[in-house]
Amino acid sequence: MEAGTSPVQRAPRPRDGEALELEVTALAQGGRGVARTAGGFVVFVAGAIPGDRVRVRVTKSKRSYAEGSAIAILTASGDRIADRCVHGGEPCPGAAWQGMPYEMQLAAKAEQVVDALRRIGKLENFAVEPPVAAIAPWRYRNKLEYSFGVGEDGLRLGFHARGRWDEVIDVDDCLLASEENNQARNQIRDWARGGGLPAYDRAAGGGFLRNLIVREGVRTGQIQTRLVTSPASFERPPVDLHTVVEPESGSTEGPTGALGLEYLEEQLGDLRFRISPFAFFQTNTEMAERLYEVAHEYADLGGNERVFDLYCGIGTIGLSMAERAGEVWGLETNEAAVIDAEHNARLNAISTANFRSADARLGIRALLDEAGKPDLVVIDPPRSGLSQKVVRRVLECEARRIVYVSCNPTTLAPNAAQLCEAGYTLRRVRALDMFPQTPHIESVAEFVR
Repeated sequence: MEAGTSPVQRAPRPRDGEALELEVTALAQGGRGVARTAGGFVVFVAGAIPGDRVRVRVTKSKRSYAEGSAIAILTASGDRIADRCVHGGEPCPGAAWQGMPYEMQLAAKAEQVVDALRRIGKLENFAVEPPVAAIAPWRYRNKLEYSFGVGEDGLRLGFHARGRWDEVIDVDDCLLASEENNQARNQIRDWARGGGLPAYDRAAGGGFLRNLIVREGVRTGQIQTRLVTSPASFERPPVDLHTVVEPESGSTEGPTGALGLEYLEEQLGDLRFRISPFAFFQTNTEMAERLYEVAHEYADLGGNERVFDLYCGIGTIGLSMAERAGEVWGLETNEAAVIDAEHNARLNAISTANFRSADARLGIRALLDEAGKPDLVVIDPPRSGLSQKVVRRVLECEARRIVYVSCNPTTLAPNAAQLCEAGYTLRRVRALDMFPQTPHIESVAEFVR
């Protein structure tokens, strides 16, 4: 160190468990508020929005930043609105952004998509199209998962309290779910209470009721309830159209299989789809139609193209494009979903769609050998995005156009950079709000060669 100089002073790092009073000034990727201590140390705050002054409990302190949860709002932001979905005195854990006006939510989400592409992906010259707002800001989810627990009032069925795996808050009416979804959940809880059936106690290892998944066909009116239990014997639960009871994962004991019809059906546009209990399906039916409309627009099909639909699930995107394409080839690792996709092709009298079960990393080359090179590749990966190996396999397809459907801007961005480094151009991107009241955002990006 040269004479007369002094070491750079780092801002004091808060300790785990420490309580701080902070002003939230912005929103970070993932939806948490951004605040700084008096010394300038960055703290990401769950449960706060810009303009809030909050008391924060530090939950994790790292070298360059800390994470915490707002335990009290000392001064509310001028933008904050009253929470509508509240359970047991706590805001619904599935509606973390309900304190923000919807217009503010949409603007923040669209900005996060663009910010990720520019800051993480280092991309600049692409068109940013206006975001697509949600059709319904509430009661839009067609699937919710609930947990069983025990409280002073007896058996509970609802959501885990924030930051607590051992405490469940009872739910009577979740405003993210339809009235029919809420009714199905409450019916199962009444059945369990009436039979004196105990919730599973992870600490003690007793009881057996673990989780309940309620899935709804919004257009068909069908309800599927899937009860997850530890091995036990009990009377048949109430059945709407579908009820599946299963033991915990890996167990072969206890009641399993379908009690009623095993599959749920749903309608998207002119197509009808069968959905297996474990198959992926977009949780917002109405916005799924808007999402596929944008994907179709970006695909710009002329009627003769060969389309690869990677991570195709039950075939929703590929089959919806089949009428405008020459042939569709879907690839999906979940064998049950592939069986659904093949069934859905027959159900909708689509003979130009083919589906294969394989991991994308290994399956793309086999698909190229079987089908030949595609004109269009459609990608709808999980939140983790594409690995570098899968990106290389996509590049081997040499498609003139790629349509990338993303549920995570921070994994879309590096994948977009990799595609552009290999010769593609990111032409445009559009955000779609599939998940109002949450920080999650879907987007569609178009790449051309």
